Amino acid sequence: MSTAILTGQPVPGSSLEGDLRSLGFDVRAATDAADAETLLAAVPADQRVAVVDARFVGHVHALRLGLTDPRFEAAAIPGAVTAKSGARPALARALRIASSDASNGSVVVGIVADRVAETLDTDLHRPELGELVAEVPRDPQARNEARQSVASVDDEAIRLRTAVKSRDGFFTTYCVSPYSRYLARWCARRGMTPNQVTTASLITALIAAGCAATGTRAGFVAAGLLLLFSFVLDCTDGQLARYSLQYSTLGAWLDATFDRAKEYAYYAGLALGAARGGDDVWALALAAMVLQTCRHVVDFSFNEANVDSTAANTSPTAALSGKLDSVGWTVWLRRMIVLPIGERWAMIAVLTALTTPRITFYVLLIGCAFAACYTTAGRVLRSVTRKARRSDRAMRALADLTDSGPLAELLARLPLRGQPAVTRLLALACTVFLMYTAWSDGPGWSVVVIAAVYVLVSADLIKRPLAGPLDWLLPPLFRAAEYGTVLVLAAKADVNGALPAAFGLVAAVAYHHYDTVYRIRGNAGAPPHWLVRAIGGHEGRTLLVTVLAALLTAEDFKVALTALAVAVALVVLFESIRYWVTAHRRGAPAVHDEGEPA
Repeated sequence: MSTAILTGQPVPGSSLEGDLRSLGFDVRAATDAADAETLLAAVPADQRVAVVDARFVGHVHALRLGLTDPRFEAAAIPGAVTAKSGARPALARALRIASSDASNGSVVVGIVADRVAETLDTDLHRPELGELVAEVPRDPQARNEARQSVASVDDEAIRLRTAVKSRDGFFTTYCVSPYSRYLARWCARRGMTPNQVTTASLITALIAAGCAATGTRAGFVAAGLLLLFSFVLDCTDGQLARYSLQYSTLGAWLDATFDRAKEYAYYAGLALGAARGGDDVWALALAAMVLQTCRHVVDFSFNEANVDSTAANTSPTAALSGKLDSVGWTVWLRRMIVLPIGERWAMIAVLTALTTPRITFYVLLIGCAFAACYTTAGRVLRSVTRKARRSDRAMRALADLTDSGPLAELLARLPLRGQPAVTRLLALACTVFLMYTAWSDGPGWSVVVIAAVYVLVSADLIKRPLAGPLDWLLPPLFRAAEYGTVLVLAAKADVNGALPAAFGLVAAVAYHHYDTVYRIRGNAGAPPHWLVRAIGGHEGRTLLVTVLAALLTAEDFKVALTALAVAVALVVLFESIRYWVTAHRRGAPAVHDEGEPA
């Protein structure tokens, strides 16, 4: 239970007390700041406390935004201020200052909340209210005018409108959000949580994957429809979180990881369905997962590399992008051609229902490859002309995203030190040559030798800070090398079950890489060092897979890939679930991703 302290004389006919109780506050009255300070001391230290002017007039949703958002330790709107447990000492100090001002005659009773907000010595969030009313009238006429303003604005309509993400894809904006927001409200009124809706979306997608795995036309049609419904629920959980301000660390993690699990499980379902019809598309399914994961790593690395940058980007590319943003249709076109999750899932659903899994994967691979080239090229052009210095935090994040293991750390201690530009080119050449040799020669010791050179080059790259303008490309390059090597060697093994085993291994490793990103975004840093060492790092796993392919028969290689996939999955899932559940229980800051559509 939260506590609201009303300061000043109550106003007859005011609905303020009832509004606060509807938001979950236990309401107490204080005559002045000194009385409020006494009441604050009596409230348990782990509870949220709000100080509200008794003359406040405004919308309930304005109070909700200002006083109940779990993402911020302290927040304020005109006439009201709130603090969670972490900001309670600052609130007590501010009330003490307000009490001292009142005793000196420099502040009158009735504006205590605003005075507290002014003197609060902690980060203070002030939400954008837009058309919502939140004010403290000083006389009956002003109060009457404020009440008329409240009556003239439908705060429920505003609440519904702002429940939709401010930046989203065309399909989501025009084909899903116009009705999913009402589904979010329906869920809120029945006490459902965003995590429950997220779980329902996952279950729906898994059922869709199961339908696709039947390999029948009816199964494919049902799979497409269920995948679309799963996406509607995926939009609904975020809209429910914004509608009811139910943000949480655990919820953000579930939303992000389940999106990946749903999509990649659906790929597996399509591959199983195709196999029932005599068409082996596991290589295409794995290629689609590799391409999509590398696309995401490009997004993550670029954003983390520039997260603390304060210098404006004055490159011609940025200027052209700014000009295009002023033309409405180009904004939507550019959002669509990068195949965000809405467009991508809609395309997959329609193709599943109307065509075959092979055609679905062909179109998906072509579309994602074009989108990857488009976005990566634009970011490269922005980076080479940008003059901003990369922050220490950004360089540390890039180093964590490389996922370098004990082998690279050991070799990095050697006195060998190449030229940075040459080493980066060697890393690119090794990645391409590694996959080319694996494809042309098949499993063998020549591939192992190139993998060993790749390990040496990657070790040399992590010796120095990743401060170069294009160093954000290293994490996706390492992902492409590792995932691509597993894909090619499994395909060249040419034994039934090798590609599904490789799919499982890449899925387990990709989960670890996504988990690393979400921890960094939540300001928790990378996963523990023991975890990265235990699963070998990108270079260790790449080398291990090439050695296993060279040493073992095709059948034994399949078994080895399966065992490796299970081992990696068990370790990373155990540590990830332990971390996020613990973070949720200890009250880690609530987060919510409002960035680019995935």
